[in-house]
Amino acid sequence: MSRAVAIVACATLPKVACDTEREEVELVQPVVAAALAQVGLDRREIGFVCSGSCDYLLGRPFSFVAALDGVAPWPPIRESHVEMDGAWALYEAWVRLQCGDLDTALVYAYGKSSLGELPRVLAQQLDPYYVAPLGIDADRLAELQARAAGADHDAIAAVRRGRAISDGAAAIVLAAAPRAQQLCARPAWITGIEHRVEPHALGARQLARSISTKQAGEHAGALVRPPDVAFLTAAFPHEAAILRDALGLAPSATVHAAADPVIVAGLANLAAAATEIHEGRAARALAHATSGPCLQHNLVAVVEARP
Repeated sequence: MSRAVAIVACATLPKVACDTEREEVELVQPVVAAALAQVGLDRREIGFVCSGSCDYLLGRPFSFVAALDGVAPWPPIRESHVEMDGAWALYEAWVRLQCGDLDTALVYAYGKSSLGELPRVLAQQLDPYYVAPLGIDADRLAELQARAAGADHDAIAAVRRGRAISDGAAAIVLAAAPRAQQLCARPAWITGIEHRVEPHALGARQLARSISTKQAGEHAGALVRPPDVAFLTAAFPHEAAILRDALGLAPSATVHAAADPVIVAGLANLAAAATEIHEGRAARALAHATSGPCLQHNLVAVVEARP
């Protein structure tokens, strides 16, 4: 049986189309400070820190090392990093808390998509032997998926207009029981979390369906009963439709879909789902994150008012 872990605090920066004034450390520091202040914790009281970012977006190697200054990592801290959406950093932190020797963890993510041509940057994830040499970018692959899914003219037109571009950051504080109840009056307990990945080769999977999302949702317990609200990472309408189908979300379900800022969107969805719990608007919420071309890799988490 897994150890009960909850989201006890979260903070996000407002989306900005082009944040030219802030470097990575200046994106990280405000959200980290705000999240810790919500629960009255000092940085030295955090047992583990994990971050999510992407050097390709920033155009510089090891950008996450500079961003650590926003956490003030002295005295030395237990720290890790994932080169992908912050939702996977939260997954690593959740796993770390299962070890039982630590009670708190800080997770943050930041992204600056405005520094380059995002569809071309995302194309760096493609198979380097068979797909990348075709010169196709992420948005053209999204159109391919939309057509495979039988999307209507409006959905295909939305892909051709391009995805939303913004810069931002998010931070979340996790705590295990009973520390979580001491820090937060209404913790958002992570009652299920899982991720699944599909083949890298686009021709080896069904683009019209998201089998990995369905499998992740099943293992996270998301399909047991409908959530009060769901937050999906979807850049285009056809992606939202595919995800809704994979998670069994009814047309009447309250669903929010966005995919920006890149690298931050999944963690921001977890923060939004937790906020619904913290503020009493929901008893059960779902959050989703994705990575890779055409919804290749998907994470699903369920947060609830009770563990």
